Amino acid sequence: MADSSSSATPSGASKPQAAPKPPNPAFKMMGLPNMRFKLPSRNWMIFLTITGSFAGALIYDRREKRRVQQKWSELVAHISKETLPIDQMRRKMTVYLAAPPGDGLRVARDHFKEYVKPILVAAALDYTVVEGRREGDVRASTAENIRKLRRKAGEPSSAVEEVGVDAVVLATREHIGVTDEPGPKGDLVIGRHTWKEYIRGLHEGWLGPLDAPPPPPEESTAESTADTPTDVITEKPASLANPEIASIDSPEFSEEKKDEIPEPKIEEPEKEEEKEEEKPAKPAGPTPAYIYPSEYSSAILPHTIPQSFDSSTPVEFPHLLGFLNTPIRVYRFLTQRYLAEDVGRDVAALVLANSARPYREDTFSADSESTAASVESTPSPDSSFTDLTPRNYEQQTVMEAAEKEWHKSVHKREEDETVKEREWLDDIVLDQRIASRMQRATLSPEDEVRSQRIGEQQEYILGEERPTPVPFWKRMWIDYGYGESDEVLRRKPILGNIDGEDGQ
Repeated sequence: MADSSSSATPSGASKPQAAPKPPNPAFKMMGLPNMRFKLPSRNWMIFLTITGSFAGALIYDRREKRRVQQKWSELVAHISKETLPIDQMRRKMTVYLAAPPGDGLRVARDHFKEYVKPILVAAALDYTVVEGRREGDVRASTAENIRKLRRKAGEPSSAVEEVGVDAVVLATREHIGVTDEPGPKGDLVIGRHTWKEYIRGLHEGWLGPLDAPPPPPEESTAESTADTPTDVITEKPASLANPEIASIDSPEFSEEKKDEIPEPKIEEPEKEEEKEEEKPAKPAGPTPAYIYPSEYSSAILPHTIPQSFDSSTPVEFPHLLGFLNTPIRVYRFLTQRYLAEDVGRDVAALVLANSARPYREDTFSADSESTAASVESTPSPDSSFTDLTPRNYEQQTVMEAAEKEWHKSVHKREEDETVKEREWLDDIVLDQRIASRMQRATLSPEDEVRSQRIGEQQEYILGEERPTPVPFWKRMWIDYGYGESDEVLRRKPILGNIDGEDGQ
């Protein structure tokens, strides 16, 4: 009993730890340490789970985004294979781009390069970008381009156009007989704010006059000049103005002291004018509007207006600012594949130009009333908008939800803006004659079915077979210069035995 009790370990004492496992003899011979594999701690598990989930979601989204862009690029890539005569230029599209509200133009350019440009490059189409850095620039550029077309068509105008590089290049092409590729063109408008200015410029260009309206009379300046009495300048005698000069007239003042008095300096007014001219001129804002929405109904259509305009396609441009919106911005950052799908569909429809439909009339958005009430805290300065025909068009509701995401500083009107026009804040006003001529590019049912087959890897570029996939190891082997792809080998010329049969 004594031996058993003495040999028993006390209950509070810890058990002896097992001896460490001897290292692997092979690793020991190589000089490697004894590596023991074990599960990470709780904190490391939390960290690795969060970072791994975020990295996995990001990698998956970027891979699917590349696949989506590749699908739409392959859908239009057959256009780049078509040959053109030597006296024709590739069909040109117009891209309208403006800085988003509350941000700079760089963000809009990045959106264009990331989502729109790859599809245009795949189709080998030419395009012209109309950019706007401030509110109203796109409206002024669009209207001026339309006015140039009207002047070129023969409408009388007293305006003198400046001969620029584009005009010289166009005249040279006409002289040598180079023409544009026959076929429909199109306008690609990025963002809700750009769409508003595009619609406004379209109406101003076709309904407004060709010559700039006279500036408003400066009534305030004239009234102030008429009411203000002329100042009567009374000159004081020199003896009262300057006591030193008064002492000169006294007989006690000697002639020697008269020579010591400095002559008064008179500043020449010409120098002041030169200083004012040297000041750098302030950058001028957008060109004032030639016509306002309240004058649409009374405007006369020009005889040069076409029966239908080129197809236009509004492209989504979600842009959200603010620290409190970080969760929404992170979600959009991880789901860019959905945006690439929508933008790619719209751009491909405009590039293919196989189907177009007129914009629908008498449409009503479910949240149009709430949007108008929440976005415009103050009434629109043009109160005569209510005198127009109360019709609803699809152009008014395109990307309407994007206005809710604009920065709050954009929605505020200053006190001196009661008369100033705001293209971004004012409601979209359409004239029936212009709205009925607009049309939107859509995908035809055949193109829709073919895009699905391309996405499922069942079809390739029109008229070509999909190449066999190259394994990853072989692609890396070729990229690093240790081999050649099958396509490069096919392009190499095959030469026979030049020296003869015996190789001598």
